[in-house]
Amino acid sequence: MPQNKRLARAVPLLLSWFQENARDMPWRRSPTPYHVWISEIMLQQTRVSAATAYYERFMEALPDVKALAEVPEEELFKLWEGLGYYSRARNLKKAAKELVEHRGGQLPASREELLSLPGIGSYTAGAIASIAFGIPAPAVDGNVLRVVSRILESREDIAKPPVKKQMEALIAGVIPEGRAGDFNQSLMELGALVCVPNGEPKCGLCPLKELCLAHLHGTADQIPVKTRGKARKCEERTVFAVERGGAVLLSKRPDQGLLAGLYEFPNAPGRLSGPESLNYLGIPGEAVLSLEAMPEAKHIFTHVEWRMTGWRILLKETGWEPEAGRFAPLSEAKERYPLPGAFKAYAAVVFGK
Repeated sequence: MPQNKRLARAVPLLLSWFQENARDMPWRRSPTPYHVWISEIMLQQTRVSAATAYYERFMEALPDVKALAEVPEEELFKLWEGLGYYSRARNLKKAAKELVEHRGGQLPASREELLSLPGIGSYTAGAIASIAFGIPAPAVDGNVLRVVSRILESREDIAKPPVKKQMEALIAGVIPEGRAGDFNQSLMELGALVCVPNGEPKCGLCPLKELCLAHLHGTADQIPVKTRGKARKCEERTVFAVERGGAVLLSKRPDQGLLAGLYEFPNAPGRLSGPESLNYLGIPGEAVLSLEAMPEAKHIFTHVEWRMTGWRILLKETGWEPEAGRFAPLSEAKERYPLPGAFKAYAAVVFGK
């Protein structure tokens, strides 16, 4: 059976399954262009269960494009705190400003025009176009690539852009009239709930098991084929929670590079002992009330992993002033300043869980 005919036969089965099994998500209850856009950006690299609370808080604070365009970056990052990949939030604001300045604050009802906005790639453009506007555009993410690769028993490398384009073309050819959004979401949902990325796929629950070549031939555990990326680099770092009189020392990261523009606890490359930490910071021993080790922690970025140790340093009221950063009252530091998730373990020590 040709690939396009096999996928075409899957369409009614997917739509029927999705109607019965679609998860209740706040952005699905009101799939406006703005709601779909924000939810899709949040869901990149983030599980649905984790993104839901962030989405609801975000919508309460920034209910429309104009509010997003005008929000101060620091406030935006605080709303995003814990989601990671802060460039996503920065691109949301850039795109919102473009929409307000040039499009009357409205997202365009065109996949091609959506692609011109900062932070919107082919998948997100297809998702917004199909779900919010009903445009028959493919929305191909990792879930969809996996599902379609298994249905067709394709051994093409899904990490290669030409393979993704081939999949997009195949899917575009079978999108049902008037049901583009439901169809795209049905593929995504099947990949999230049944044709899962880690562990054994739940083929017994799949509405496509009689059509899926990987299931019929027992090759689902071998598909999809995806080349491994470069090995992640590991870095040792020492984190300092320096406190004085109910305040904690925070510094701001540079505007470019990893965690750009966010606040952090001061830190240093390498694994420093307590005395080495005081020496690194230039804190004289007579200014210290106590020096305690904090838990070891690690945080994984896209291309680097931080393996951290930490020291909590309580200071006397006088005797040392930092060369960079500022002491912020604990309540202000917790509520106002966006701290990256990399420092979550140390924030819990300083602010309490």
